[in-house]
Amino acid sequence: MGGDGGPSVMVAAAARARAKHQGLSFLLFGDETVLAGECARHPGLAGHVEIVHTPDMISGEDKPSQAIRRAKTTSMGRAIAAVKAGEAHAAVSAGNTGALMAMSKLALRTMAGIDRPALAALLPTLGENDLVMLDLGANTECDSQNLVQFAVMGAAYARIVLGVEAPRVSLLNIGTEELKGTDALKDAAAMLRATPHLHMRFDGFIESDRLGRGEADVVVTDGFSGNIALKTMEGTARFVTDLLKRAFTSSLRSKAGFLLSRPALHLLRVHLDPNNHNGAVFLGLNGIVVKSHGGATADGVANAIGVAVKLASEDISRRIAEDLANFPTRASEKVA
Repeated sequence: MGGDGGPSVMVAAAARARAKHQGLSFLLFGDETVLAGECARHPGLAGHVEIVHTPDMISGEDKPSQAIRRAKTTSMGRAIAAVKAGEAHAAVSAGNTGALMAMSKLALRTMAGIDRPALAALLPTLGENDLVMLDLGANTECDSQNLVQFAVMGAAYARIVLGVEAPRVSLLNIGTEELKGTDALKDAAAMLRATPHLHMRFDGFIESDRLGRGEADVVVTDGFSGNIALKTMEGTARFVTDLLKRAFTSSLRSKAGFLLSRPALHLLRVHLDPNNHNGAVFLGLNGIVVKSHGGATADGVANAIGVAVKLASEDISRRIAEDLANFPTRASEKVA
């Protein structure tokens, strides 16, 4: 029921995802009358949807504490509960991020060996692959152990969504020199360098101006810095596209130039379109929860559903658990 587009966008997204993934079926939580009407517009969903009447919903203004108190009666809370009960393999929501995080953490709890879950998402780059970045806002303050756990989770995620066997992992810092950064960053780097047995290649530190260059597959940071970096990248992308629009409409000559460069501008728009990279994931929970951007289109939400499908089919929790199994012991022995 959440997101700017509401049920119409979510149901349309389910239909598009179903067309790509034939084995999919859906539990839809929300107003039964509204959802039934939307489902009727998509014949491809017939026989593959179960509607659970849940008229109560979380608004964008609800605080996480308020959402938790209403978890059992809201569409968001019931969707998460379905994952916990094993009735669904994953939950996808375009609603209130803070509420989704709070309810997911309370209901699903963190995996063994994980202190805090992290919000991870794919970002576009100039390289062959997108970039997995975490944390993007779930944890404003992190210690070295948190950052190491984020690196392990991010690498496991990258192996699934990017298809890279040994992802290149870097820590976001104010410089690439080993002596730069906070104690937490330097300690985390030391631990990651001491564990070459993991399915990743730790490349040290990376600066924010290199995020889009394709030089890393996974970038790890605390949620405060990560959210600022994400918003800066999104704002810069909008700035560039708006600047180009202004430039191409400034004169008749510019308009002629626009016609000649339209194919290149189309590729730029597609590459920067957040709908093509939609689907942030709360990694480290005992269950899969995917957060779609609130303003995503049906195609964007369908991409978020596709992320959930990949993570469920590839058993992301098992991969993270395997990498975490003996990491603390080996890391402490090597550093010592």
